[in-house]
Amino acid sequence: MHSKLLDELNENGYIVIEDFLKPEEVDTLYQAGRALCLDAPQSNRKIFSTIKAEDAHSKELYFMESGDKVRYFFEQGAIGDEGQLVVDPMIALNKVGHALHVEHPTFNALTFSNRVKEICWQLNYNRPAVCQSMYIYKNSGIGGEVTPHQDSWFLHTEPNSAVGFWFALEDCTLQNGCLQFIKGSHKSGVHRRYQRNPDPTAAELMVYDRAAPIYPQSSFTPLQVSKGTCIVIHGNVVHKSEPNRSQKSRHAYTFHVIETENNVKYSEGNWLQAPQDKPFPLLFERTA
Repeated sequence: MHSKLLDELNENGYIVIEDFLKPEEVDTLYQAGRALCLDAPQSNRKIFSTIKAEDAHSKELYFMESGDKVRYFFEQGAIGDEGQLVVDPMIALNKVGHALHVEHPTFNALTFSNRVKEICWQLNYNRPAVCQSMYIYKNSGIGGEVTPHQDSWFLHTEPNSAVGFWFALEDCTLQNGCLQFIKGSHKSGVHRRYQRNPDPTAAELMVYDRAAPIYPQSSFTPLQVSKGTCIVIHGNVVHKSEPNRSQKSRHAYTFHVIETENNVKYSEGNWLQAPQDKPFPLLFERTA
């Protein structure tokens, strides 16, 4: 099947769909994200950072075992030396993941909505499954940068099939850390892999198979979008976001879809593995 959406994804590596969510839907999702802040654990708080190696979540089973749970990851600047919160709990979280699409009714409803299924249908998925979801806060002043990456580093399938759905729940600007893409970079293959460490004695549970590529800043196109926008992200397109230096947060909900038809193999090296008794939930199965 040929579709305009597929053409756009293949050309740019992403699709921008404005007003995908109605204002009341944005509000419902945003309020659900705020409510999660109050549910966050009071002790044993985990920091999420794509920058600082000594805090690397690769050492954390908490992260690796979050595929079928709702777990809370705090900002670098939110936790003091004693593990205490040093900021307001409403701005302390970096993200919550990775099973909101299963465990939380509000996020489940959007993820498995007919509008999402329709996009996957037009992108020629035959048996798409949702493998992970996250609520991302990008809080004002404290929201850290996300370094340039391809989602396929983390959610590798053979052949590549991962696609991200990213929903802006607040206006995204250059100041508050909007997504930035290298248009067309999905055509250059997967540049590195983040894999389970083959050495069982190593302290690090996850390792990269090679050094981080250097991407020139001038290659990136910032996508300043208004709340309610959905950005569909090709698994191989290089993207990033800068730190939030503004007074406004940049909340977003995102999840990833992979193909599960027989010819597509989900890598056993990926950090995220579905429990034996809980396979990744399907969006639909296309019947001939």
